[in-house]
Amino acid sequence: MATRITYKFKGKANEINFAYDKFHDIYEAVAAAEGVDLTRYLMMAQQIEMTSKGSSAVRDFRNKEFARFGFSDIYYIKDDPKAR
Repeated sequence: MATRITYKFKGKANEINFAYDKFHDIYEAVAAAEGVDLTRYLMMAQQIEMTSKGSSAVRDFRNKEFARFGFSDIYYIKDDPKAR
């Protein structure tokens, strides 16, 4: 089953293919598709992960940073092979 991602970048809707063998998560995939450098973001997310007691702090940081980058409405789309 192929997986696709739909997202908006600076208000423009886009759709890309996604595979876990290329990217750690869908956020890295959309950033790569738009040419956004995540070096500083990944370092800060790692620090938050090490110091926080729950995953909500990392998730909140991720959501705010990606909104600041210009991303919104990031979702999986699963293709149904039976719909052919």
